[in-house]
Amino acid sequence: MKSFRKELWFEVPGRRGFLNVTRQVEACVRESGVREGLVLVNAMHITASVFVNDDEPGLHQDYERWLEGLAPHAPVEQYRHNDTGEDNADAHLKRQIMGREVVVAITDGKLDFGPWEQIFYGEFDGRRKKRVLVKVIGC
Repeated sequence: MKSFRKELWFEVPGRRGFLNVTRQVEACVRESGVREGLVLVNAMHITASVFVNDDEPGLHQDYERWLEGLAPHAPVEQYRHNDTGEDNADAHLKRQIMGREVVVAITDGKLDFGPWEQIFYGEFDGRRKKRVLVKVIGC
């Protein structure tokens, strides 16, 4: 069995954003040489997410509105976490909703997706570099 590990780094200029990272993950799978196995894609920060969905701008806008309705950024005083001097409690909650990681099957050296599926990095407290772990295992 082969094992491959790589860190991808992203910096979203605003507080929130969604980046399609499918091509970078595909490159990791190719680099790994794994033809049959699994790839784990994991946000390594507690205010960021990795998820699978459609790459459609309207959906991304819907996510923004939906997440802000569930866990609005302001007023920051509504969150006990922000008593520590932080202003990102909402980002922790948004990450919890969107998830920490995804696992995708690799078949014949390619990501084995359903129709329209893509891998996204979701940022909820941006403006600094954050990493995503890509771990490929298989043969």
